[in-house]
Amino acid sequence: MSDSFTEVATKSWTSRIGESIKGVLVGLVLIAGSCYFLFWNEGRAVQTQRSLTEGASLVVAVAPARVDPANDGKLVHLSGDLKPGAALADPDFMVTAVALRLARTVEMYQWKEETKTETRRNVGGSEETVTTYEYVRTWSETRNDSSRFRRPEGHVNPPMAYRSTSYSSRDATLGAYRPGTNITDRLPTSAELPLDRSLADKLAGRVKGPVQVIDGRIYLGDNPSLPRIGDLRIGFNVAPPGPTSIIARQAGTGFAEYQTKAGDRLLMVRPGSYSAADMFAAAQRENQILTWIMRFAGMLAMFLGFMLILRPLVVVADVVPFIGSILGAGAGIVSLVLTAIIAPLVIALAWFWYRPLVSAAVLAIGFGLAYGFKRWASRRVAARKAQPAVA
Repeated sequence: MSDSFTEVATKSWTSRIGESIKGVLVGLVLIAGSCYFLFWNEGRAVQTQRSLTEGASLVVAVAPARVDPANDGKLVHLSGDLKPGAALADPDFMVTAVALRLARTVEMYQWKEETKTETRRNVGGSEETVTTYEYVRTWSETRNDSSRFRRPEGHVNPPMAYRSTSYSSRDATLGAYRPGTNITDRLPTSAELPLDRSLADKLAGRVKGPVQVIDGRIYLGDNPSLPRIGDLRIGFNVAPPGPTSIIARQAGTGFAEYQTKAGDRLLMVRPGSYSAADMFAAAQRENQILTWIMRFAGMLAMFLGFMLILRPLVVVADVVPFIGSILGAGAGIVSLVLTAIIAPLVIALAWFWYRPLVSAAVLAIGFGLAYGFKRWASRRVAARKAQPAVA
């Protein structure tokens, strides 16, 4: 049986026009904000690139077996076996592990509200919105606030008695070095820590309600095969000891962020044995990927801004839905074209601001290629004209 219901709301043509006019202001803010965001993103990308280039030219390779005081304050790179000290413990569930990090993941079986909206435009410009609310049960690490549901009755999610958390080794060692939690906090907890069934007996009485250990995870509830709303399942993952590569400022026997002249603070940690060159190259690639993701985000915001500005025209034309649909498609094309023109222009201006020499060189090369192509085309035309006509 489907646990859902449907609501139908109707907006008059005049109210839609009023909302679309208000949307123009939002659109202007979106366009202005996206321009600032795109400009800022280019500056951020350049600063990070320069910081990484600066770091790559300054980094000093050190051996983990001995701490050289002469390198204190310098950007250093070292690679070796990172070993934990005392075992990490989760006091709530009596779970311990000899690891660099211990992460607890708590999921609750709960209600989730899913919505599906369909809009229909009527002759005369009014708009009918049909919204279907469906309530499904799912496992989630974060609690869905059921008080915000459209129909909270019968779909109440209880508070979560436990939350996800993690513990990091404070006394880990890498040779003679003592990396602190600022290093171990950055390690991924990729290895699952299976739990023994006997743990359930130890937890009985410590936790509220029935407790079981199923498939290496703790289950708080009566029946894992038929979970009820509010049941919890708790799993643990660890960052195991092993080869680790670090680039950071040497601070005594520990590490801290290195402040570059370009502006960024450098502190890189990667599981495995990697050279400094490989780590900086990976960081440069990540910077490029992030730059493009943020560019697309800025362009999307600009596109939506133009759509909002053109929205009143579409709403006015919606008196006849067919004409409104045509004008809506046209508004989308116009918004796309304007975004395709203005967004690259903002990025180009940012390049002139942040990379004037590179921009000038690119323009010079571009003009040179254009001039060369024009000369080549002129010679081809002149050569054709010079050929005698065939009788």
